[in-house]
Amino acid sequence: MNVLQLAIAALPFLLSLASRTGKAIAPCLLTSILTVLLGGDPHRAVVAWCVGVLIAAVAVRERLRTL
Repeated sequence: MNVLQLAIAALPFLLSLASRTGKAIAPCLLTSILTVLLGGDPHRAVVAWCVGVLIAAVAVRERLRTL
């Protein structure tokens, strides 16, 4: 994997760092790691990445809602 692919795979984890609480960080880190490990099978990697992005998006949405 090149640097761009790793940055995209780490996107859920990076988004979760902006959340209000730390509850979303661990699942997003896990899905980012799974995305990298499943990089050989693109369909499974996309599913893991999408789950991570959904978790991070909800966490960031809650953060923005409180502002």
